[in-house]
Parts: sequence; C-alpha cells; structure tokens
Amino acid sequence: MVHRPVPARLPVPAGLGRLLVLTTVFVCAACGLVYELELVALASYLIGDSVTQASVVLSVMVFAMGVGSLLAKRLRARAALGFAAVEAVLALTGGLSAMALYGCFAWYGQTRPALVGFSLVIGVLIGAEVPLLMTLIQRIRRQDAGCAVADLFAADYVGALVGGLAFPFLLLPVLGQLTGALLTGAVNAVAGGALVLWLFRGDLSLRARWTLLTANGLVLVVLAVCSVLTGPFERAARHAVYGADVRVAVHSQVQEVVLTGGGGSGRPLSLFLDGRLRVSGDEPRYHEALVRPAMAGGPHARVLVLGGGDGLAVREVLRHDGVGSVTVVELDPAVVRLARTDPELAALNHRAYRDRRVRVVAGDAFDWLREARGGAGGPYDVVISDLPDPGLTPSTKLYSQEFYGLVARVLAPGGRMAVHGGDPDARPHTFWTVDATVRSVGLRTAPYGVRALPAPHTDRQGWGFLLASRTPVRPLQPDTGPPVRELHGRPGLLPSTLMHPRYAAG
Repeated sequence: MVHRPVPARLPVPAGLGRLLVLTTVFVCAACGLVYELELVALASYLIGDSVTQASVVLSVMVFAMGVGSLLAKRLRARAALGFAAVEAVLALTGGLSAMALYGCFAWYGQTRPALVGFSLVIGVLIGAEVPLLMTLIQRIRRQDAGCAVADLFAADYVGALVGGLAFPFLLLPVLGQLTGALLTGAVNAVAGGALVLWLFRGDLSLRARWTLLTANGLVLVVLAVCSVLTGPFERAARHAVYGADVRVAVHSQVQEVVLTGGGGSGRPLSLFLDGRLRVSGDEPRYHEALVRPAMAGGPHARVLVLGGGDGLAVREVLRHDGVGSVTVVELDPAVVRLARTDPELAALNHRAYRDRRVRVVAGDAFDWLREARGGAGGPYDVVISDLPDPGLTPSTKLYSQEFYGLVARVLAPGGRMAVHGGDPDARPHTFWTVDATVRSVGLRTAPYGVRALPAPHTDRQGWGFLLASRTPVRPLQPDTGPPVRELHGRPGLLPSTLMHPRYAAG
C-alpha cells in the first residue's frame, strides 16, 4: 500500500508555502555543512593530520546519514512534529560540538571518541531531514516525485555551497570555532522551529505546540548562555592545556599562537603554534644545531630563512661575521609581529628584527620560491629550513621533492641548506624520507642529530637535521653549543612528492 501524505492546512497559498519549505532546506543544509567543516577543522587542529581527520568525519557522517534516512521513515506519519524535533536536537548537538570537543581535548586529552560520536549523531540527524522535508513538500502540493526531489536537492546543494563558503571566510575568521558553531545552532533552531510552528501549526495539537516552543526556547537559551561563556571557557581550557601562566594567546588567520612562561613565572618561555610546542627552554640547542653547521661550512653573505618567524634562527645567523642580508619567509605575520613586540620573545631572539640586514616576507615558502624562479634576492649562500615537522599534513608540501627542487634553484654554487627533518629516533621513517627527498633533487646530504633536554608538553628525544649541498659536506662540531652526532642512513626509501606524500607511514 502506497502512503499518500494528507494535504496540509496552510496559513498561506501553496506556492508560498512550498517556497518557505525550500528556504528552510537551504538554511538547514548550510548549517549542516558548517557542522561538518567545523568538526574537520577542529579535529585537524587538536589531533593533527587533516587528511585522516577529514576522512573519519566524512565517512562516519555519510554512513550516519544513511542510517538517519532509514530511521526517519518511522516519523513520516507526523512529519512536521518529527522535523521540528530533529532540528531542535541537531541545533543543540551541532552548536555545542566545538565546545565539547575542545573540552575533551583540554581536560581529558582525548578527542577522537568525541569526534566520532558527534559525527555519528549529527550525521543521523542530517540524514533524517531529507525524508521528512520531502513529505512536507508533498503535503503542500502534489507533484511528480522526481520534480520534488530535484527541487529539494537543488535547495540543499545551494545551501551547502553557502555554508561551505561562509565557514572559512566569515564564521571562522570573524567569530572563531566556538561562537561560530553556537550561532549556527541558533540559526538552525530558529529555521526549523519557525517553519513548523507557523506554517504547519495546523498539524500540531496545542500541547505539541507548547512543547516545541519550550524545547526550542531552551535550546536557544543554552546556546546563548554558552556563547556568553566562550571567553571564560577558552581561558579555562587554555590553562588546562598550557598551564596557568599563559601570557599571550592570539588567533591569527593561520593558527593559534600561545606564549607561556617567562618573566617572573619561574618557567622558561614557551611558544605553541596550534597547540604544538615550537619553542621551549632548550631552544638554543635546536637553533644552534640547525644554523651553525651550515653557516660555518663556507661563505654566508646571503642567507634565506624559510619559516622561523620567531626570530630565533635569525638570531643564530646574525651571530656570524660576514652576513650581508637575511631574508625571512614566514607564513603567519602574527608570529613575526609577536617576535618584534613581545618583550620576552624579543629578548630571546636578541631583537633580531631590528637589524637592518633582515627583510621579512609574509607568505607561503613554496609559493614564494615558485614565483621567485631564482630571482628572489638570491642566489643564497645558506638556506635555513626552520619549518614545522614533516609529519603534519599542512607541512607535507614543504618537505616534497618539488619544494627542494625550488630551493636548489636559489642556492649559490657551493651553497648549503640546513633542514629540520624531525626526531630520527622516534620517527626514523619520516626523517630518512626527508633525506631521500633532498637527495632526489641532486643534493648531497650529511645527516646529523642533537639530543633534547627533558621538557614538559613533549616526549621528544631529540632533533634530526640534514646539511645539504651540491658538493660533499660534513657537519662541523660547533665551538659552543650541543655536540652533534652523525647519523647513518636507511637505504631504499623513496622521495616524497606532492602527488605521493610518504610521511604518513612515519
């Protein structure tokens, strides 16, 4: 027996009612995609490896949407009430998801179970929307099922487009993760509740109307209260992650930048980028080992620093006589600005950016090298690659064969490049893949390492570096600073390329 929806009693003409339903589809689709992108973005920030996190969220949500579509069949007899209930729960769950994930990360150190759980619940609720909305459209005006589905999905896809563009260009930069998700939940609740409580109010009993009105009101109150508390919540969560001595916390367009310690805190100055420790009490060991072997190996009048916006690699470069110019290419201007203006960090880098020989370029190192084509103030006697670990997905292209080929173009004859390749003891596959990738562009390499001092927030054992040149090179023991140890290679590894990154296995 075929189920035929009973025509709805509407307060407006059928054409206008149908337009209002499709408008609600548009709004709900935009909100649904924002929830999805917010989960992916926050998981990538908190867990790392954006490819894996996006795959987990998308696969779980698509599966859950299928489950939700099947479960919605039980609600079709009371489609208006079911849709309103689904939207209220979705608004609350999606709106609070960012705050809940950040809380799990800050206080429990575990985010993945919550990520899977929210992806599953939100996916089920989003999947339940389409069958219920299809029933509501058919109740307004009977039409060919194919045409109704086409209209429904057209509004859904256009809404997804708007949500997908609003998230990176409006919600994330203007409101941030937490407030953006809460506002999206509020919009979702208003759209779903208003459609049913006004357009389909004839389908509801007086008790059902008051129940829905109360439920949506409570959802909006909860979201509003949480929005007011986002500031204290972020501060408390940040203290749980970084300790109570957070001095500076900046959300730039690239990442979260946090400075802790220093001053009278009794703790060494620490710099965190997107929750990952980049500068700690033993940073002199790292920067001396990265810079000095390359600088001591020959001429060093022209120096290029890729990354290193904190100014600490530049500090080591400027210690050497004969430096004529230093070009720093840093993706995040906020890090450079902090290195210039924060008293503690500026003192640590010896106010390197006040030196007239230093020039800063804000931009992506890969794009800058590609556009330069060898005319970027080079050729350079020394190139220092002070970039995030190669195991992080956003950094993969900066450890690719294509990237090192661009670097080789700007190296002077006899010039040296120093590369930070990760921890050779904890992640040997990653380190030796960097070595294989550098050698694949025709450079000779001399791998070496330095032991790290024990430090909080990290289980790092040490750092691995590569000194590379077109001619055979060997890292010299520095006169001061930590001793370096020569490392011996792992043969047979293939280079990493843009089309085939090989660091995930590390």
